[in-house]
Amino acid sequence: MFPSFNDLLELSRLAWPPQAAPSPGGSGAGVQVPDPAPSPPPGLDEKVNTLLSWGKWAVLICGVAGLFICAGQMAIGRKNRSTFAADGATGIPWVLGGLSLAATASAIVGVFFK
Repeated sequence: MFPSFNDLLELSRLAWPPQAAPSPGGSGAGVQVPDPAPSPPPGLDEKVNTLLSWGKWAVLICGVAGLFICAGQMAIGRKNRSTFAADGATGIPWVLGGLSLAATASAIVGVFFK
């Protein structure tokens, strides 16, 4: 009524001959998937570089403004407004973290394309 295990094994051998069966490690006689290097579409490389440079400039301006705002909060909150000063002090690591992430963004992305 039901096929035996040996019958199923024989059917699988017919469906996937040994020379075409992929190996468990991912290498072998299986299907070869192409892995081309990334390249920009024609005519867009200069435009994308300009856009990225504008983004870097905007992050730099925002970082400087963020540090000025934190410093202002700390200066204003020095007398009788300690929570305002504490908010300014706790904002400094966030601003520096954002600037650090922006500075290392290309290196972080580059790790995944090597």
